[in-house]
Amino acid sequence: MTSKGNRFGITPSDLPSAPTRRSREPGPMGVAVRESAASAQEASEGLIEQRRQNATDAKELRAAREEGRVLVALPLDQIASDALPRDRLDLDLVATGDEMDELKASLRERGQREPVDVFIDASGVYQLKTGWRRLTALRQLSTETSDPRFATILARVTVAGPDRAELYVDMVEENVIRQDLTFAEMAQIAVQLAQDPQAGINGTDEAVSRLFRSLHKVKRAYIRSFVTLVSSLGETLIFPKAVPRDLGVDVARRLVSLGEDSVADLRGRLAAVSSAEDQTAVLRSFLGAPEGARARLSQPQAAERQKFEFHVGESKVTARKGEFRIKAAVDFASVERRVLERAVKAFHAALSSGD
Repeated sequence: MTSKGNRFGITPSDLPSAPTRRSREPGPMGVAVRESAASAQEASEGLIEQRRQNATDAKELRAAREEGRVLVALPLDQIASDALPRDRLDLDLVATGDEMDELKASLRERGQREPVDVFIDASGVYQLKTGWRRLTALRQLSTETSDPRFATILARVTVAGPDRAELYVDMVEENVIRQDLTFAEMAQIAVQLAQDPQAGINGTDEAVSRLFRSLHKVKRAYIRSFVTLVSSLGETLIFPKAVPRDLGVDVARRLVSLGEDSVADLRGRLAAVSSAEDQTAVLRSFLGAPEGARARLSQPQAAERQKFEFHVGESKVTARKGEFRIKAAVDFASVERRVLERAVKAFHAALSSGD
């Protein structure tokens, strides 16, 4: 029997159910693809940002190098020091002096605390600008100890610009600030700058103005006087660093007013001196100071000299108030005491006799 109103006899339960809605959630493969795409997008954006940052860092690094703000450790044998004349006289004496020994002792104990300055020349060679004493001390230590600590030197590196005179300025500025240069040394480097064909400096007056523009004009006037002194007397001024400031200024002023014959006579007398004291006496005599006055004036100069050094054979001698030091390739500890005492007595006897 069929249900009422349904001629085919089909009940509601027999009707097909409504189609189920298909789920739109991605399957495992879809999830993996989507995650890979998102990761690739993030990686691409990160790579672009990293490249942008790398370019910025590289630009800043180049600028820092050009401005000398980057410190690098350079092998000692890669640094040359022949592009510029040094601003010190008696380099050999400086290299073997007590101050060099003290610097080496500091480097042994504490390492290099202050970097040197080098520049890259047109041929790509590292050239020393400032720090000659530190470079020399490290080279000596490297030879003496073979310690790898002393095989490199900490340096600020710049690229040489077109203005060669600025290299001279950088070289002397550190020592000028430390008041570590005599008037004779400052005058000599001014002469060398004026003679440098690549510097484009028109004479020693311009060289002094360029090199020592940070100094007071009175000091620059002193330096110009010493330029006249070292230029006129040349190598016959054997102890230029020992010339007192006022004496050098007075002699320079006198040289300007005299003829070549008088200057030649002074050169001959200076060439024969054997000590800084003798040189001072000759210069004062040139000014016409009486003998007694020369003796009185030379005494303060001798007192001003804190020390002096010289060589006797292979021995280096350092003399200062209360100290007389001999450095030689001799094991003095192995010498008998009586022999050393006899040598010291002979030394005192020679001092007393004045011979």
